[in-house]
Amino acid sequence: MTAPGERRRGTTSTTERRRAVRGAGDAARRAADGLAALVQHRLEGVSAVRRSEDDGWIVNVDVLELARIPDTTSLLATYEVELDPAGELLQYRRIARYRRGAQDQ
Repeated sequence: MTAPGERRRGTTSTTERRRAVRGAGDAARRAADGLAALVQHRLEGVSAVRRSEDDGWIVNVDVLELARIPDTTSLLATYEVELDPAGELLQYRRIARYRRGAQDQ
C-alpha cells in the first residue's frame, strides 16, 4: 500500500499515457477537437495538414464564425493549429476570414 501523496510504481500520468500522433488523419482530428473546445464555433473541415520542424503538426481548420441567410454570405475562418508530437494543442491563430460564396484569389 502506498502512503498518501505517494505515486504507485508502474502508473503513469495522463500526459505520459497520451500516445503520439499516428499520421495526418489523427493530427487533423486532434487539432479540430482542440480548436472546437476553445473557439466554440461549428467546424466546417480541415483544409491542410503538414509536419512542423519539431516533429509536431500544423493543421488548418475551417470554422463557421457567423451564419447568415443566404448561406453563401456566411462568414468562415481558417485557423492554423499547432500540435506537439504527442498531439497536444500548443497554439492557434486565425489566418483568414472570408465569405462562404467568395472565390479563391
